[in-house]
Amino acid sequence: MIFVMTSVITGDIIKSRKAINEDLWLKPLKTALSELTEDASFYDIYRGDSFQLECSNETDSFRTAVYIKAFLKTVKGLDVRMSIGIGNKQYQGISVSESNGEAFVFSGETFEILKKKKQNLRLKTSNETLNKEINLYFRLALIAMDNWTTNSAEIVKLSLEHPNMIQSELAEIIGISQDAVSKRQKRAHLDEILELDAMYRQKIAQL
Repeated sequence: MIFVMTSVITGDIIKSRKAINEDLWLKPLKTALSELTEDASFYDIYRGDSFQLECSNETDSFRTAVYIKAFLKTVKGLDVRMSIGIGNKQYQGISVSESNGEAFVFSGETFEILKKKKQNLRLKTSNETLNKEINLYFRLALIAMDNWTTNSAEIVKLSLEHPNMIQSELAEIIGISQDAVSKRQKRAHLDEILELDAMYRQKIAQL
């Protein structure tokens, strides 16, 4: 029996049934997940608009969720709700949906209450004090993240994909000025989100 720490992200596309074309969210979702892992057994897309991803380095789980959200919000009208479960993995299946353990249970349970809590990102670990603290930070971060424009989402996505690039290099990729990159990063509250990521990593590493 396997007992290793892992993290599981369960999510779905918000208001997907209102979209005329399923490809509108399916293509970016598939691309985002395949960018995050080369091993397709680490993620599943089911019911068309729902997904599950195992992020084996649990300290990466918040950054991974931010990346998925940014990737999807580059398409106008798209958004996503996600739950992060962190805990042990007791069984490794052929695919993520066949694996199980604490992390999978935590992620599934938390996902079921997202709509009721009206919160698009929540965490569950075995540490209730930590859950309460991090979920408050998530609620505050979502004030910015839920309101990203497609331009804000694009700059967050690119900044996460190329963490060592300076603003002028990012500007070259998009075809805008360095000043415009700086303004978009500020509007997206990227610095604050990266600060939260650093703190999250520190706290999750202590679990």
